[in-house]
Amino acid sequence: MNRQVPAERREPARGASARMGPWRFVVWFGTVSMLADVVYEGARSITGPLLASLGASALVVGVVTGAGEAAALGLRLVSGPLADRTRRFWGLAITGYALTVVSVPLLGVAGTLWAACALVVAERVGKAVRSPAKDTLLSHATAATGRGRGFAVHEAMDQIGALVGPLLVAGVLAVTGNDYAPALGMLAVPGVAVLLLLFRLRARMPDPEAYEREVTAAAPAAPAARDGRLPRAFWTYAAFTAATTTGFATFGVLSYHLVQRHLLATAWVPVLYAAAMAVDAVAALATGWLYDRIGPRVLVALPVLTAGVVALAFTNTVAIAVAGSLVWGAAMGIQESTLRATVADLVPSGRRATAYGLFAGVVGAASLAGGALTGGLYGYSIPVLVTVVVVIQVLALVLLAVTRADRR
Repeated sequence: MNRQVPAERREPARGASARMGPWRFVVWFGTVSMLADVVYEGARSITGPLLASLGASALVVGVVTGAGEAAALGLRLVSGPLADRTRRFWGLAITGYALTVVSVPLLGVAGTLWAACALVVAERVGKAVRSPAKDTLLSHATAATGRGRGFAVHEAMDQIGALVGPLLVAGVLAVTGNDYAPALGMLAVPGVAVLLLLFRLRARMPDPEAYEREVTAAAPAAPAARDGRLPRAFWTYAAFTAATTTGFATFGVLSYHLVQRHLLATAWVPVLYAAAMAVDAVAALATGWLYDRIGPRVLVALPVLTAGVVALAFTNTVAIAVAGSLVWGAAMGIQESTLRATVADLVPSGRRATAYGLFAGVVGAASLAGGALTGGLYGYSIPVLVTVVVVIQVLALVLLAVTRADRR
């Protein structure tokens, strides 16, 4: 039985489906992502050693993990349009999360290499299935909370899980003498919590688009092309994202430099990564807050930070190189939050999952190119690497300006 709520305390979204406020929805969805990150980041932290224990060579580990990442990004080109066509956002989100949280505990008891490899890829497929639908659901609530702040809070909570998961797994491995079964098996607990929370959220708010309908009732939504195509501003924005991501060095290359140049002991690399993830969360919150006040201009910071990473991280001075890794964390925070928030502002609701799927494909291809570019030029000449990345980031700034012009 529903209670009568005074007008001033009613939820901001309209309709019978609006049973929780948008901020509460964002926080609870952030909790889902945080727990899911505990599960899959915990597993990913030991994927290499686990596969090796089953007889995998370095080549097999590289191929399997690479195939997993390709699936996680490339399959979104299918799952995004599927979500828009069927409008079954909750169903796809729950299916994707279920595939992930089931695959990880089974990975601990996989007795053969082929089964473990299949489960590693299955976990990443789960991410591909859920991500466009999940981002679309979140985008509806952030229409009411502020795109930047909503996505930023979600990203910050996400990163908490990314820190806790590997630490939990490391602790269990230390206690059990490197027994993978209990280390991965205990991740079933947060996995069950993920599914319970998702079903609870769907029951409380089956139609999150109601949040956005309330906001857009007094203001027009993002313009859609008359023939149903994505807006031109989305494509120029995707080009900007591709450019700035192409010059972005991976943490693998950064940590390789630190260890090979004897700037940091191997045991300290995970600690530095954890510190970078903390910076990631802070940067997401700060730029999200600014995005809601000054708009996409805040994204100017991303090419600047990307250029700063290679200029700082590849020096031979410990403090400066470590600072470069922390700058890398700040750039990651913007990539994972404010970049996604902007997509929601550029694309109308009816085509948004498709846009998120395409956007993920662009980011994936650019990340592959960026890893190859920075890794290859690092071995050739660090000054050349810095110069090339700076030039690419100048191009990215030009494309960002074009995107802002296309939005008008």
